[in-house]
Amino acid sequence: MESIGEFFKQVRETKGLTVDEVASKTRIRSDFVKALEEGNFAKLPDQVFARGFVRSYARSLGLDEEDAIHRFIQSAGAFYEKQDERERLKVRQAEEERKRQANRKAVAVAIAIAVLTLIFLLSREQSSMFRRGIPDQASTKRTAQTAKDASEAITRQEPEPVTAVQKPSEVPSAMPKATTDDRRPETAVSLAVAAKPESETVSTASPGTDGPLGGITLDGAGAAADGELVLALEATELSWVVVQIDNGSPQEALLRPGEKAQWKGQDQFVLTLGNAGGVKAELNGKPQKPFGPSGKVARDVVLKR
Repeated sequence: MESIGEFFKQVRETKGLTVDEVASKTRIRSDFVKALEEGNFAKLPDQVFARGFVRSYARSLGLDEEDAIHRFIQSAGAFYEKQDERERLKVRQAEEERKRQANRKAVAVAIAIAVLTLIFLLSREQSSMFRRGIPDQASTKRTAQTAKDASEAITRQEPEPVTAVQKPSEVPSAMPKATTDDRRPETAVSLAVAAKPESETVSTASPGTDGPLGGITLDGAGAAADGELVLALEATELSWVVVQIDNGSPQEALLRPGEKAQWKGQDQFVLTLGNAGGVKAELNGKPQKPFGPSGKVARDVVLKR
């Protein structure tokens, strides 16, 4: 079967019509009439409009329109099928490109979120470390300042007046007993001083503000009994002293230069000295090494057998 274009051209020339006359009768542009006769379907509009041109052309020539459409399908069917396939391919390619762009955007957003999250976590960790470091430094400074202030306070402390104290065993039997209302430490010390002659009293250290001086021997250094430890301290500078005998309660004293104090125990003595270089010590008459420089605090110094 001849093509639709050749069929139309042959009929038109048989009837003695020109392309322009057909274009005028069908109201189809002459270039579209020529493209249809030449079988150049690529120059024609979409298939729907091309079918309309075929019907109008067949009508103008007095031909059967359905037969003309059948010839058109036979001639142009392969072209329009390929054209449809190309259109579908374009649509598919456009859809795939759109998906690729969407995926690239999603990946870029995910990477940006991950980077921002990492920056936020690092910033928070650095801030947390900085906040933890500030209290530690402040606490260290406060501790150092407190120790310095305590040391300066000990070295500047004024000596308390020394009171002549009589040993309890030497109080005269004729001494009247103190009443319940008079049993304050100051009253007992005054009565003891009044009862004993001045030549028999011994100058000792004043007690600390937090505890009594129980355990201090007041009549100078004495010989150690068998199995007994005797600790003798002599102050060369003003010094605050805390002595723990064996496992007993700590005993405190403030020694002025030249003053001596003595303690007796069984196993050991634990000393704390406010002025380590201001005190000399003897254990059972044996001189001990210096406890430290002057003005420094010496803590938990253990003297034992």
